[in-house]
Amino acid sequence: MSRPGIAPKATVKSHKLIRFLRAVKWCVSLAVIVFFLIQLWFFGWIMWWKWMPPVETRFMQIRLAELRKTKPDAELSYHWVPYEQISPHLKRAVIAAEDAHFAAHYGFDWKGIQIAMEKNAQKGRFVAGGSTISQQLAKNLFLSPQRSMLRKGEEAIVTLMLETFWDKERILEVYLNVIEWGNGVFGAEAAAQHYYRTNAVSLSSWQAARLAAMVPNPRYYDKNPNSNALARKTIIIQGRMAASRLPD
Repeated sequence: MSRPGIAPKATVKSHKLIRFLRAVKWCVSLAVIVFFLIQLWFFGWIMWWKWMPPVETRFMQIRLAELRKTKPDAELSYHWVPYEQISPHLKRAVIAAEDAHFAAHYGFDWKGIQIAMEKNAQKGRFVAGGSTISQQLAKNLFLSPQRSMLRKGEEAIVTLMLETFWDKERILEVYLNVIEWGNGVFGAEAAAQHYYRTNAVSLSSWQAARLAAMVPNPRYYDKNPNSNALARKTIIIQGRMAASRLPD
């Protein structure tokens, strides 16, 4: 028999377990609420940017913070231009280089993902991502360059929002305006001025192909403009541009 006034050990353990389960339930509930609030916040910006140009993106914030570590007064080079003021050559070049099936898929190129996974398996390391233009835009707008399963999951959710509420032309327009194209250089207009002293609408076929070739590693190619790899990629992309299908 247990002594008077002292709860049996089994009862004490039971109470502790109940408190623990309640705490877990509370934490899970809080995590779910926070998750949905974040998605709602993303959704609000997506609906705003459906008509309004982004003033800055998450990638821009990250790069500017990095630049200001060594140069406190650093500023980004970024100037928004509407879709009509971007060279058709650049549109075709970026599609040829980054997402050949952009006009046909709904945010995810499953064949491209499978090919990327096979390449990574063969190399034994990450060498290809298989991300579409829509996925890359989702990452640039809201997320970080760091790779993780959590980030990829969030990227997929934002991609679905973009594909659902924006048309393909708007996705391509925003993508070409906000992606990184050099050290502190963002968007087609800033890139055209930085590399060729011209406007985005005036880019030639070769210039567009070269800019598209820079997209996967823009800061490296900004510092190494005479790279043999960049020259080879430019030739390949230029050869594929004629087959690129622009959004209707």
